[in-house]
Amino acid sequence: MEVAVNTTEELVEIVLPGKVEPEGLQIRHGHVPAPGPGQVLVRMEATGVSFAEQQMRRGRYYDQPPFPFVPGYDLVGTVQATGEGVAADLAGARVAALVKVGAWASHVLVDAADVVPVPDGIDPSEAETLVVNGITAWQMLHRRARVRAGQTVLVHGANSGVGSILVQLAQAAGVRVIGTASARHHDTLREQGVTPVDYRTGDVAARVRELAPRGVDAVFDHVGGRGVVDSWKLLAPGGTLVSYGTASTRDDEGSQQWPVLKLVGRLWLWNALPNRRRACFFNVWAGRALSRNRFRARLRADLAALFAALERGDVTPRIAARYPLADAAEALRLAESGTVAGKVLLTP
Repeated sequence: MEVAVNTTEELVEIVLPGKVEPEGLQIRHGHVPAPGPGQVLVRMEATGVSFAEQQMRRGRYYDQPPFPFVPGYDLVGTVQATGEGVAADLAGARVAALVKVGAWASHVLVDAADVVPVPDGIDPSEAETLVVNGITAWQMLHRRARVRAGQTVLVHGANSGVGSILVQLAQAAGVRVIGTASARHHDTLREQGVTPVDYRTGDVAARVRELAPRGVDAVFDHVGGRGVVDSWKLLAPGGTLVSYGTASTRDDEGSQQWPVLKLVGRLWLWNALPNRRRACFFNVWAGRALSRNRFRARLRADLAALFAALERGDVTPRIAARYPLADAAEALRLAESGTVAGKVLLTP
């Protein structure tokens, strides 16, 4: 059954026209689209500014679409209309969705099979902090590193959007956490039970070895570059390096694919060597091309587990700032400043 769109509303989108500074983002107005077969129209209530959008505006995200396009990796909102073949009772439901691009808009078309229900009582902004950041943290921790109580892990960027959730999920699993961050975030990390290490001064690897002489059981590294070698060497026998980004190349010029391919090649080589450690590159979209249904089921299960963790109090949403959609440029600039802890959000 199809539910009609409210024609009195206007579509507002933020467009990334090319390689521009944050102020180069454009606001586009238009008609709210009608959902096609199998689709739902979601009225956005919260979306986020992630590292992906920061790279996209530089033209350096691995598989971004050609300019111009509407960025926005994920969103939480209410289903406003349903297309043919979609259960009508989905209309009015609050849902979350991982879309990679397109979420920086007042209304977003999403395949009905890709939306995940958000439990009643969870604030949409709080739920939004757990979509791409939470899924990334949960799957790296539990599906890749498979941490166990009593282990020790190193989280690079422990104050970041992904890092702050990683820290909390690890501690909920009974894992000791060492976290790198600039000194201004250390008091907050200590309050969370994290042992902080300043990545801007001294020898980070030497300090981590002091704290964990036998090595750590897992390292979560979003930096890449030469530092990933230290991450590998810090592993204890049986340990896992989970690499999930190349932040060190953020401002580089040239191919956006090469840093990732070089990193993946290095990880593959390490895995081929006779040792008792392993390395992997985490991509939240892994497996989607081979089995979309399996990918969706895994996403739904993991996001449900995250919402349950939020309701139990195992995870406290870290919201750095909220901006209206029209102020996306300011939000992006703040997120890129590296001065905040947690997620920068956009709301209608």
